[in-house]
Amino acid sequence: MNAQPRVLVFAGSTRSGSLNRKLARAAAAALERHGLAVTLADLRDYPMPLYDGDLEASAGMPESARAFKSLVRTHDALAIASPEYNGSFAALLKNAIDWATRPEPGEPRLAAFQGKKAVIMAASPSPHGGQRGLRHVRELLEMIHVETLPAQLTVGSAAQAFDTEGALVRAEDRAALDRLAEDLARALDAGRFAAA
Repeated sequence: MNAQPRVLVFAGSTRSGSLNRKLARAAAAALERHGLAVTLADLRDYPMPLYDGDLEASAGMPESARAFKSLVRTHDALAIASPEYNGSFAALLKNAIDWATRPEPGEPRLAAFQGKKAVIMAASPSPHGGQRGLRHVRELLEMIHVETLPAQLTVGSAAQAFDTEGALVRAEDRAALDRLAEDLARALDAGRFAAA
């Protein structure tokens, strides 16, 4: 691992007013406060077609998908803020991960995700905070061998959870996000110590 662990933070939404994009920005700031090097990515900057095996066979991996995959590969951990759509996660998030799992010539299976840790979170207008969708995100990450930390963050009634600058306004949400960031920092420190 790098001297300073690197965390890729992104939301599974590209909507300009997305609650989960606000949560991703808040998470990036919290992770930096805990001494982690953070890259805040926006999936809007990586437009990808829906995964299609025929497209991949004929034209290879789209450049935007390759760039996103490279981001994943060069970070030690992921912090994902996932919106909940109909009790699950967004197709945008699934598609980005599907492309990033595709092996390129000479590359082992799931190369970009090997050895990664992750924390997951969700913000939702519902009082449940997107917790049903996070169950599916956790299952997906486990399937691709990402170690997802047990603790997760759900921000319910999230339309009232952020101020005009995008900061969390409720003390309990700020404290839960800080604990999540601390958990990831500790897990990454433990991994560095074990690898030394």
